[in-house]
Amino acid sequence: MEVTASFPRRSTRQIHVGDVAVGGDAPVSVQSMTDTKTADVDGTLKQIYSLAAAGADIVRCTCNEPEAAEGLARIVPRSPVPIVADIHHQYKRALDALDAGVACLRLNPGNIRKPAHIKLVAREAKDRNVPIRIGVNGGSLDKELREKYGDKVTPEAMVESAQRELAYFDEVGFDLVKISVKASSVPLMIEAYRQLAEVTDHPLHLGVTEAGPPPQGLIKATAGIATLLAEGIGDTIRYSLTADPVEEAKAGRQLLESLGLRERKNVDLIACPSCGRAEIDVYAVAQQALEAFGERELPLQVAVMGCVVNGPGEAGDADLGIAAGHKRGHLFIKGRNAAVVPEEEMVDALVEWAEFISEHGIDAALEKVDVDKAKREADRDRDLLLEAQGDDANNSEQVVELIRNRTE
Repeated sequence: MEVTASFPRRSTRQIHVGDVAVGGDAPVSVQSMTDTKTADVDGTLKQIYSLAAAGADIVRCTCNEPEAAEGLARIVPRSPVPIVADIHHQYKRALDALDAGVACLRLNPGNIRKPAHIKLVAREAKDRNVPIRIGVNGGSLDKELREKYGDKVTPEAMVESAQRELAYFDEVGFDLVKISVKASSVPLMIEAYRQLAEVTDHPLHLGVTEAGPPPQGLIKATAGIATLLAEGIGDTIRYSLTADPVEEAKAGRQLLESLGLRERKNVDLIACPSCGRAEIDVYAVAQQALEAFGERELPLQVAVMGCVVNGPGEAGDADLGIAAGHKRGHLFIKGRNAAVVPEEEMVDALVEWAEFISEHGIDAALEKVDVDKAKREADRDRDLLLEAQGDDANNSEQVVELIRNRTE
């Protein structure tokens, strides 16, 4: 079941990073960054292609040395997605990256501080119609701003840092800008973006910097990014994980799909949390299904349910699902029983039917099966399970009775 986001998005200007629109009415885009040496052209391109396949719309590469700039000159023409050059400290690398043909620059105001250098880069970017991201980072905030705000990083200090950089750009008439105010503290990051959204209409790039390894890194990044997206703030996102960058791209794409901000690209696998009635190891079967679907582009919601008693009903909105019952798998399509397969063939059946539905549609799938026969089989197994375990498989009603007797 595809649901679009119900919350209004903040109105922003629109820029283009290569052929990817950012801001305005454009879909929220996903970014990641390579962790290879940019001078390693083949290795970096291999990772860029993997990131693009995982859902990244834009990829950033470091440009920290002349060899990296030379690598960019060879990478940009062969990349499947627009490339952003990450610049730190040395403004000349920004000029090199522009010569290499990158689609965007990322400048950190805490690292390149001389106004003359900043304005020179902006003028060169303006001549090439290349946007710049002002990438404020709580960990590298200008010392002067830290001192101004009590020798600590505050939302106000981060926003002022971005505004100072904008002022330099304004002096040379450059306005192809997107902005980030990232921090490793989720509350700090959220408040900084909220304040920034109040004072500018430039598109915003969301992220929790140095979020750490999964699972805590995923939780931190999701907490910050999703909170702001649900408030309508944010035009492009990046998960900063201590992990394979491909995991960043996957996480970003899945978040946007979950929020209804992007159309589904891959399977959305849902599964019951399991209970005393479960006829299978739900955790193992769900993991097997995830692995079986892999990177198949099947934009469906697929359910794995532990028993036939409640499974088809609880996951009735799923495009496709399977529930265990009496050593068999009961396949259901949009809540309607469709087929019965041996338990050991459950995952294979899910994949086969998902591919059929993706190609031919729900109606064609239902026409292919004997719905009445499948329902009779499911009802039979349901009754056998209830007979063996009862309606209250977890004995919760016994506990309720115990509590009532104690309080009387």
